[in-house]
Amino acid sequence: MNKIRQFFSLYLTNIFGVMNDQMLKTLVCFVAAKWVDPQYNTIIVSCVAAAMVLPYIFLSPLAGKLPHFFRKKKIVTIAKICELPIMLVAILGFYFQNISLAMTAVLLMGLQSALYSPAKYGLIKDIGGVEGVSMGMGGMEAFAFLGMLIGICVGSVMSDHDSLTLYAVMLITIAALGLLSSLTIKANETKTVEESSANPIKFMRESSAIASKYKGLGHIIMLLSLFWWFCSSVQIIMITHCDEYLHITNTQTGYLLAAMAIGITAGCLIGGKLNQNRYMLGVVPRIGVITGLLMVIVFILPFNNMGDNGPLYFGIFMTIIAIIVGIFKIPLDAEIQKRVDSSELNVILAYFNLVSFIFILAASVTNILITKFLPTTYVFLFDGLILAVWSVIFMFYYKGSLCYRVRNIIRLHYDIKMTNKEALNVPEGDNLLVLPMHRALIDPLILFAELYDYKLQPMVDARFWKNKFLGHVLNLFDAVQVPDLRRGGREGVEQVQKLDGIVKTQLENGANILFYPSGHVTLDGKETIGNRRMAYNASKILPEHTRVVAIEIHGLWGSRWSNYGRTRTAPMVPMLVNSLKFLLLLRFLFVPKRKVDIRFTDITADFREWSSLPRQEFNSKMEEFYNREEDKLVLTKI
Repeated sequence: MNKIRQFFSLYLTNIFGVMNDQMLKTLVCFVAAKWVDPQYNTIIVSCVAAAMVLPYIFLSPLAGKLPHFFRKKKIVTIAKICELPIMLVAILGFYFQNISLAMTAVLLMGLQSALYSPAKYGLIKDIGGVEGVSMGMGGMEAFAFLGMLIGICVGSVMSDHDSLTLYAVMLITIAALGLLSSLTIKANETKTVEESSANPIKFMRESSAIASKYKGLGHIIMLLSLFWWFCSSVQIIMITHCDEYLHITNTQTGYLLAAMAIGITAGCLIGGKLNQNRYMLGVVPRIGVITGLLMVIVFILPFNNMGDNGPLYFGIFMTIIAIIVGIFKIPLDAEIQKRVDSSELNVILAYFNLVSFIFILAASVTNILITKFLPTTYVFLFDGLILAVWSVIFMFYYKGSLCYRVRNIIRLHYDIKMTNKEALNVPEGDNLLVLPMHRALIDPLILFAELYDYKLQPMVDARFWKNKFLGHVLNLFDAVQVPDLRRGGREGVEQVQKLDGIVKTQLENGANILFYPSGHVTLDGKETIGNRRMAYNASKILPEHTRVVAIEIHGLWGSRWSNYGRTRTAPMVPMLVNSLKFLLLLRFLFVPKRKVDIRFTDITADFREWSSLPRQEFNSKMEEFYNREEDKLVLTKI
């Protein structure tokens, strides 16, 4: 409740701003449509949407630059002051029934919204801190869609009353309320250090370079932009679709759009709440696919032939989709806030605005093109398929989402218990050297799926990059490519020296690195390090700020992933294919889960002490630690 109170003034400012945006846009779409020939209705609606969007494309770079010079709260307040004269321009447009003047007001509202949007969202972390990001984003989006709901609903009803006085009173009042609420915002602002260009092309290049520093952020921005493309496309087509296909009035169309806005608002609130308690980003691809399938069903079902109940059934269906889409959005928003440093957040938000509004503009263009040749129902089909396809692509190109999916699949087969995982929690400024035992081929999959948040970078032999699939997955995890140590002679010595340099650089740079001291999957159920030198050499150069954590893994000896009964390790890809078959045939339902015990131990002190020993003795100490408990043989098909 305290967090909600902290954000309340920002929420109110947001809701009044979005409300006026949508009220003005809805009025122009419905009222101005009467000033032209009906055949141009779709073009008018698309042009109104484009007028609200174009400023974001050209002014987002400038908007991202403003917080470098001015306080974010001041930017928001000045924007709300400018909203009052913009409403006067809109009123003049309605008074003279001048579509150019009305469109100019929409364009100016887009300009005003574009200039203060990064500052508005940048205030979230300033008000609630990192721990308040999920609630802040959930509330902001919920209030935004609530504002959209009220704006669309009220605008639709007003359009059927044709009262200039009513238009003027409502538009001016909402603008004044937005200004008053902006004056009550309280925030402990973080100064924006990163300065960006106001040139859109240069800004795109510069901000894209900043975004590339954050692994996978580009895919987050892409999928969020598709969300806005999807919502904009559906909103634009609904005005024409409801008239031509369902044959309902402007007010009824407004109620339907309002119901969808309520759905998105509810979805945002649910998504914000769920995202506080679990890693919801991993569910996003599944939600995207479900949304796509539901849109295909909307395309197939003949709502126009269902009589008087057709619009009702259609509205229920679209509201359900809206709720699901609302849940879809929040984890993506929260991920941007969590991953990006406060000093660069405004630039990234401006960059996101620019990209997403290019997509929204594209939605207007695609709607015009599709409806020129096909019925409006094909827009729903196209929107659904695009969102579903990109959601699947996202799953394979964003590490967190892939980890979540792999973790869920692994837990279908294995009952995993982790003991003393707290050993991985190091103070700020310190880093980790993680040394697991290697019981089976599936060890890395389990560890990286379970330990996603620790940002561990595996050190992997260069030969594994030869396989494109494995290379792609390793790149997702920022794996460090190390030389092939199987070479002999002088070349082998050079490879070892190169490896030592890589390990030293990674540790000194504060990376959390992971490698297997044995370098191979056990053939006899015991950890054998032998003559390996990687862990020993690391002990010689271990920085003061590095904690060493050993991982014991018990319960996999005798599984299909282990080397029990083999004289060499099986190839990874065929093993994955066989496991996928096992999964698709649902055979795991008939096999008891295999118990796996993973234990984490801080061995920093021992590791430093052993470093003074000769290499063979050092390796023996490591082997004693790993083999202190015998791994019981349990033969299963998983």
